[in-house]
Amino acid sequence: MEYRYLLVVRFGLLNIVALAALFAGYMEGWLDGMLNDATTFIMTFGIFAVFLFGLAVCAAKIWRTSEELNDLKTGMPVPESRAGKYLKELEYHDGESRSIKAQMVRLKLSNRIAIVRHTANSLVFLGLVGTVIGFIVALSGVDPQTVSSPEAVGPMVANLIQGMSIALYTTLVGAVLYLWLIVNHRMLASGTVNLINAIIELGESRVRT
Repeated sequence: MEYRYLLVVRFGLLNIVALAALFAGYMEGWLDGMLNDATTFIMTFGIFAVFLFGLAVCAAKIWRTSEELNDLKTGMPVPESRAGKYLKELEYHDGESRSIKAQMVRLKLSNRIAIVRHTANSLVFLGLVGTVIGFIVALSGVDPQTVSSPEAVGPMVANLIQGMSIALYTTLVGAVLYLWLIVNHRMLASGTVNLINAIIELGESRVRT
C-alpha cells in the first residue's frame, strides 16, 4: 500500500508546475496586455472559468479513481463501489455473460471521464470564437471613406490593435488551457484504464476460485 494515492500525487505535481509557470509569466509581464484591456480580460476570463470547471471535475474524478484503486488493492472492495457492484453481478454468470459485464464496465467508466475531454475541446472553440470577435472588432472601426483623413487614422489604428489583441489573446489562452486540461485528462484516462483492468482481473480471479 506504499503507492496509495499515486494518481493524486501526479495530478498535484503537474498542476503545481503549471501554476508556477503561469505565475512566472505574470511576474514577467507577459499577461499585462490581456489584463489591461477590459474586453480582452472579460473574454479570456470566461475561457479561464470554463477551464477551472473542467479542472475541478477532473480533480474530483481523479480522487474518486484513486480511492477505488486503493480499495481494489485490499482485495475486498466495498459493495457500493463500482468494483463491488461488478463482483456482485458476476455471481452465477458464465464466460459470455462475464465478457458482456466487463464491456459494460469499460463503457461506464470511460463515459464517466468524457466530460473532461469535452470541456477541454470547448476551450479551443471558445478561443476561435474570441478570434472571430476580435477580427470583427478590428474591422468595425475601419471606414474606407475616411482613411485619407489624418484625424481618422489614429482611432482606426487603435481599434484595429484592440481587435487584434482580443483575437490573439483569446486564441492563445484557449490553446494553452486546452493543452493544460488535456494532459490532466490523459492522466485521468490512464488511471481509469488501470481501474478497469484491476476490476476485471479481480472479478476473474474470484470466479476461478
